Formats: sequence, C-alpha cells, structure tokens
Amino acid sequence: MNDKKLGVGFIGSGFITRFHIQSWVGVRDADVLGVYSPNREHAESAALYARDLRVGDARAFNSIEEMVCSPEIDCVWICGPNHVRVDNMQRILNALESGKGKLIAVACEKPLARNVAEARRMVEMVERAGLLHGYLEDQIFSPGVTRGKDIIWTRAARLAGRPYLARAAEEHSGPHKPWFWQGELQGGGVLNDMMCHSIEVARFMLTRPGAKRSSIRPVKVSAQIAGLKWSRPRHAKALREMMGTDVDYEKKPAEDFARATINYMDEEGNPLIVEATTSWSYVGPGLRLSLELLGPEYSLSMNSLDSGVKLFLSRRVEGEAGEDLVEKQNAEQGLMPVVGNEAAEYGYEAENRYFIQSFLDGKQPEENFYDGLEVTELLMTAYMSAEQERTIEFKPEGLETYIPAVARGEWKASF
Repeated sequence: MNDKKLGVGFIGSGFITRFHIQSWVGVRDADVLGVYSPNREHAESAALYARDLRVGDARAFNSIEEMVCSPEIDCVWICGPNHVRVDNMQRILNALESGKGKLIAVACEKPLARNVAEARRMVEMVERAGLLHGYLEDQIFSPGVTRGKDIIWTRAARLAGRPYLARAAEEHSGPHKPWFWQGELQGGGVLNDMMCHSIEVARFMLTRPGAKRSSIRPVKVSAQIAGLKWSRPRHAKALREMMGTDVDYEKKPAEDFARATINYMDEEGNPLIVEATTSWSYVGPGLRLSLELLGPEYSLSMNSLDSGVKLFLSRRVEGEAGEDLVEKQNAEQGLMPVVGNEAAEYGYEAENRYFIQSFLDGKQPEENFYDGLEVTELLMTAYMSAEQERTIEFKPEGLETYIPAVARGEWKASF
C-alpha cells in the first residue's frame, strides 16, 4: 500500500476550480496545496475556500512556475480559460525542463484545447514532459452513468446484444464568465464548450467495459449550429449588460445551440449512433444533463433534474438570486429540483479520486490527453459539417489546421 499523499496545485481560481475543490471532501490520498491565478485576489479566495473545507493547507502562488517548482506540489490541474491552455502547459514544461520543477502528473479540464492543432500541441508537450496525464471529463464518472453502464453491459447486453444508440444532452441558460461567450477566446460557442461532454459520455456508454476506446470507430459526422436566443437584439443587449461590451452578439455572435450525429462502427462492423445536443438557450430550473442508451431489448435513461428532492417556494418568498439549489439556477420561486451534492452527482468526486489513485500508483489513466485530442477532432469535424451543411467523413482533410468560423469571429447567426 502506498502511504504517500499527493499535493495538488490548481491553475485557475474560478467556477470550475471551486467545483473541484468542493469535490475534494470526497477525495483521499491528496491535498489541495496551491492555487495560481493571474488575479491574486481570486487565487487567495480559492485557497481560503480549500482551507475552510479542510481539504488542504492551500496557498496562492505568484506564478505557474513557482507552483510547479514548489516541493509540496506533485500534480497540477489545469482549469484556466481555453485560450491559455497551451500557454499554461508550456509554462509547466518550461519549469520542468529548467530542472527546478518536478511533477508526477498533470490533468486538464475539458476541452483539451480550442482546436486540433492546439490539442495536438498539448499532447506533444505532456509527452515531452514525461508526465502521467488525465483529461477531466466529469460526466463519465457520474454515479448514475457508471452504475447504469455496469448494469446494462453485465445484464442486458450480455443476454440481448450490445447497445447501439446513445443520446446525450447538456443544456442551460449560458456560462458564467465573458470569455466563454467570445468565440476567439473559447474556441467556438456551445458546441465547443459543452458538446465535448455529450460526445465523450455517449462514446463511453457504447464502449464495451475493458475495451479500448478505439474499439468503436467514428466514420462520419453530421451537425448543425444556430443562434436561437442570444443573437436576437433584445437578448444580445441583455447579454452585453451582463457580460460587458466585449460580448456583443449582434456584431460577433457564437452559436447557442448545436446538435450532432456521429456514426460509429464496432469491432464486428455493426453500426452505432451517437446523438448529441447542447444548448445555452435552454430556460428551465437550471443545468439539465440527460442521457439515453438503447439496445436490442433494453433502454436506460437519466436526467439530472429528476432529483430526489424538490422544493416549492411561493411568490411571497423573495430573496437574492443564487445557485444554492442547482447549477445555473434560473428561478428563486416555484417548484424547484434540488441536487443534494452536485460535486458527487456530476462526477467530480469520483473523477478526482480516480485520477489521484492512478497518479499515486504510477499508472496512466484510461481517460487522458489522447482522449481529449480525439474529442477535439470530433468537435471540429462537427463544426465543419455545420458550416458546409453536409455530412463529413471522418477524419476529413484539413482538420489539423481548421479553425471554425465562430472562433475566427466570422460566423453570423441567421433567423
């Protein structure tokens, strides 16, 4: 038994970092010991949050290099904005190659990068650094997903045959920070931001337990993107007021709806289908994650808003807006679902336990930068399909250098 405890440092101090820190209450064998952010005040706040939760004696660092070179930091979680992913990884690599830093592993939030060229650069740098690496896709670690997959494959698929259709959707009313809404910084719109989840969880469900991800092979992609809500003048104005003048969806929009169908082939040449839908134009109680898996004589379905707890507040109960009931909460009154432990239900706890155990044991995680690259390739193929309004054979020519029109600031929503 390995009695060592790992020290983890976070690059980034915002919403997703705080979700990870919250999840650490359910993680053993590692402590949160560092946070770096260009905003020192935010880094101090996130470090204090970790200390308050008693998940580690975290402190704010002045730079990525300082954190990597600190002897108590063994692993780094990259959780900053998409447009600095490559720079973050480059600075980690520089610190290691200087001889002053020493790490065991690095993990990176979704998506791995804004496009295929950047994702491949991330892979090249982590290989050059000689680090173990993980791709932080929380949904495949959600308890409902993992338990559902286990039952389907050990009971239903064993008797009736493998599943052949997976549908996954992630929908809410829009992201928290301005950079998410800016195509050039984020790498696109809702397709790049959220379909990375849906594609990977659907692929996970269709992959036989113990089999390599390559056991199912994507063969073609058909996709559509649209500006359904936030490009309309009224809502574009409201978005500018919320996010600042850099986010102007009348002049430079990003898509707030996307759908894709990915055709796969299994080991025996049987067709499989993934249907993914994502939206920033969904207005409901809050974040909605849904999943369906269909097979010859069975089906599975789940919805994150079908919680075991519901709370009703009458119109006389008035209070400040917040997200105390569910992520991306849209109302403070009425009948509302309550997600008791979002960090666990969405998969963060199990995800971080898995990566810490893998890194502590010196094992390369099954969900890693190579998977992040493959997801990025599928996302970019989906953008290609949407722009060309046709089905695209996978892998298409020009994928390595392709930048979506949304990410170039050249896409226009049409009504």
